[in-house]
Amino acid sequence: MAPIETALHLPGERLTMPTGTSSIMDPAFATLRQFTRSKRPLERCELCGADLRREHPHLVEIASRQIVCACEPCATLFDGMTASRYKRVSRRARLLTNFQMTEGQWESLLIPINMAFFFHSSLEGRTVTLYPSPAGAVESLLPLEAWTEIVQQNSVLRELQPDIEALLINRVGQAHELSRADYFIAPIDECYRLVGLIRANWKGLSGGSEVWMEIGRFFSDLKSRADAVSGEANA
Repeated sequence: MAPIETALHLPGERLTMPTGTSSIMDPAFATLRQFTRSKRPLERCELCGADLRREHPHLVEIASRQIVCACEPCATLFDGMTASRYKRVSRRARLLTNFQMTEGQWESLLIPINMAFFFHSSLEGRTVTLYPSPAGAVESLLPLEAWTEIVQQNSVLRELQPDIEALLINRVGQAHELSRADYFIAPIDECYRLVGLIRANWKGLSGGSEVWMEIGRFFSDLKSRADAVSGEANA
């Protein structure tokens, strides 16, 4: 982009300023300079208001399921807390290498798309199923018998930390015979980040190529950071 000084006149023409207009124009140029130099607004801790780094802890508000940005000192207050308004979100991601689920079991979960996440709500005392959509996270009724059978075959699911960890399933590639399904135990904020990503990038009826590229990048990044573990407990 041409400098502001040369963008307002024709090539070869000398820029002149009428006498007495400098003091009038200075505030305008100062405003423009300030605008062009402005940086992305800093995120702040939603508990104390402190500035946050790009990578910072998250809390989950149990009653609303809202993700809350926090500074390290505030997040530390909720480490290991079980009976409080907030819980600190786990950062560990695990790729379940030998997760057991048949096509029939997946269909019995009554989820209309090939992505979903499951977490145990301590407030409600049950496992909650959500799947992403262009409108946000949608809750699906979870048949208890079907879920119980899956847990019996994959005992690592008994170790899910309530409210802050979820079983995240991606079967998109498998549904189109392009790749195997991926199963993760993921931090709950990552699951909601996937929901936000889809909501922000979805276009038209099929979503458009951009959203599917973003989804692919999301799962590639998650897999690169995840520890590969067995579906057996304490693996």
